Amino acid sequence: MEPIPIATSSITEADRAALAAAKQALEREPLAMKLASAVGMPIERLLARLPAYAHDTIADATRRALDASLRTALATLGTPQAAAIESDTAAPHPMRRTKARDWLHKVAVATTGAAGGAFGLIALPAELPVTTTLMFRSICDIARSEGEDLSDAHARLQCLAVFGMGRSTQDEEADFGYFIARGALAQAISKASSELASKGVAAHGAPALMRLMNVIAARFSAQVSEQIAAKSIPAIGAVLGAAVNTVFIDHFQQTAHGHFAVRRLERRYGTPAVQAAYRAMDSAPTAPGARSRA
Repeated sequence: MEPIPIATSSITEADRAALAAAKQALEREPLAMKLASAVGMPIERLLARLPAYAHDTIADATRRALDASLRTALATLGTPQAAAIESDTAAPHPMRRTKARDWLHKVAVATTGAAGGAFGLIALPAELPVTTTLMFRSICDIARSEGEDLSDAHARLQCLAVFGMGRSTQDEEADFGYFIARGALAQAISKASSELASKGVAAHGAPALMRLMNVIAARFSAQVSEQIAAKSIPAIGAVLGAAVNTVFIDHFQQTAHGHFAVRRLERRYGTPAVQAAYRAMDSAPTAPGARSRA
């Protein structure tokens, strides 16, 4: 169940600053630009070099990776340990904000990237599910740090939805932005969360949940393709492979920080007020490298 927003007269300056930071995280340069900076070559050029079979391999690996994360999401749903997402540490109270451990997950994902850099596309089916599950745990950690109750099915699906919120080189909409991506997922998340709430673990494979996974997979697959393209440089090696994976997880961590900060503010001020304030920031100056495209 979504928390009931608390009506307040205006957004405080501190929360406006938090919203501005969230907007910068959500609307700055796409993953392809970040990867291009890491490898020193346009991703579009590298995508064109991928062999024909690579796209089927990436699509299959993406679905397997998301399914692994979904199983993680379902594993402890509704149990007293739900907020921990099978963490090795004790879970704090689910609605208490705690600092996310981004660096810990970055190190783990960089390690899998080193292996991928050494073995290339052939390592993808083994590497991507591990990498994606680690990223999902990081996203859940970030969600918890923004006050999400991870014992709730809807909150778990919001964590999965982060994989479908990024922009890719395949986006044609000039005005593609956070609220457009979020709106495209909203109905599917609502229906899937209803199934999870009523069926629990038995909902795995249910129609509404599979429709949501299809929508997320379509968008996530495009960004996985960009990551794999960045690793397709001959003799990329373990070091650059680790760097590419670090950029990859950082991109989704920043998206998660922005998304769950917006949701936290919406719980406090209501969705209309937060969206209006977010969009009003279009004309405000942004930091170098930030992009305002709400």
